[in-house]
Amino acid sequence: MGDAGAFLRNTDYFHNLPDNAIDAVVAACIETALPKGEVIFREGEKGDRLYILLSGTVALWKGYGTEVASHLVTHGPGQVFGEMALVDALPRSATAVAAGDVSFLYLERDQFHGLVKVHPQLAISIMKSLSAIVRNSNDSFVMDLHLRNEELQRAYAQLEQAQQELLMNDRLSNLGKMSNMILHDIRNPVAVMKGYAAMLDQVATEPKKVHDFARRIRTEADRLSHLSGELLDYTRGEVRLDLSVVNPAEVARQAIHYLEERHRAFQVALTVVCDDDSSVVMDQQRITRVLLNLMENGRKACRSGGTVSLIVERRGNGVVYTVRDTGEGIPEELQQRIFEPFFSRSHAGGTGLGLLVVRTIVEAHRGTLRVESCEGCGTAVTVELPGSF
Repeated sequence: MGDAGAFLRNTDYFHNLPDNAIDAVVAACIETALPKGEVIFREGEKGDRLYILLSGTVALWKGYGTEVASHLVTHGPGQVFGEMALVDALPRSATAVAAGDVSFLYLERDQFHGLVKVHPQLAISIMKSLSAIVRNSNDSFVMDLHLRNEELQRAYAQLEQAQQELLMNDRLSNLGKMSNMILHDIRNPVAVMKGYAAMLDQVATEPKKVHDFARRIRTEADRLSHLSGELLDYTRGEVRLDLSVVNPAEVARQAIHYLEERHRAFQVALTVVCDDDSSVVMDQQRITRVLLNLMENGRKACRSGGTVSLIVERRGNGVVYTVRDTGEGIPEELQQRIFEPFFSRSHAGGTGLGLLVVRTIVEAHRGTLRVESCEGCGTAVTVELPGSF
């Protein structure tokens, strides 16, 4: 203990104390030594001592001896640890372990309080040291927080870049799918139009055939217009409605007129039932597209001799369209996928966007869409529109 006074004068805690105060601290301290690996105090134990390390190193651990143990700090000669026990008397917040052979002084809490009464400078010295510890911890915390923020910013930038790459890849993939479908769907009406246009020269003196061929060309042109509108609605991702007062029964009859020849060619009957001619507010062009998509889906699901029915009913101020077919139906496990882009079970062509476009248009009208289907028993799709906005 003879050199302990000189040792304490070189520590941060005690170097400003007068000699009599240091001598009093030395007299109150007990010197001891421990081998490497010995636990000096454990996390959760009662805090009742301050330790002054004379030689060796001491490691402080959080969760010592567990799978989530975390090393906090390592102290060397001249450093003080366990000092918070002199102030708050709370359980230890960490475990102190001898990282090598160590020797140290320890001062009991009650003895420290007795020394403070006689040497008030000791309390000020301890408070200054604790303040320095808090400041250093705060600086360390702020620096660590700054580094973590920089890491988060870098990670966010990388994540954002990866997301953009995924979106680009998804767009390219969808573009490839869409291109294939567009080429497939456009080829047929273009070929028909080209054929009838070529035949017009040969029947120029036959007005009836000219009229018939011109009508067929207009029909195929309408198909191309319908297809382009469907693709535009998908690529835009939203529908801007052109609302007007419309007779829902007339919309149904126009859709039937447009498709009846095509359905007849596939030997699929097309019927319409309207129970009311009162007008409602809707986007006539897009609701027509909804009905065309649903009836075309019904036609593709039917075999020769099947039937597609369009039923128009008033419900309150709104209108309900139901398209029912006698086709093959949709298996239950696939019913959740029918609104996915490019999903199609038909072998008769199509973009695979029909029902997705239908749902988008119906939702833009604040309406509801319901699909009921049973494999082998056909499908019924019900569109309910509010009729006013």
